[in-house]
Amino acid sequence: MQINLAHLRERSTAGTPIDFAVFEARSNSGSQSDNSRLLEQLVMKARGAGLKVDQAALAFSENGRIKFFGSRNLVQYLSRSGLPGWTHTVSI
Repeated sequence: MQINLAHLRERSTAGTPIDFAVFEARSNSGSQSDNSRLLEQLVMKARGAGLKVDQAALAFSENGRIKFFGSRNLVQYLSRSGLPGWTHTVSI
């Protein structure tokens, strides 16, 4: 299965660069624990593909709205800025 991924670098509020990944995915159950496991698995795949990932999140549609799950600061950033464009794919 191919999963879309956005890999981006932004500056933190402290001015240091942060590499982050957003995956177009959600666990089958949608539970927090299953989403956490899926996110860990996808981060490992992205890192295995040579991408640096400091923070990560899942992005998925629920009841017609885009939802984010993952690193708290990244989820807050994405909630304000919106879904980034996909730059890569990973297979799971």
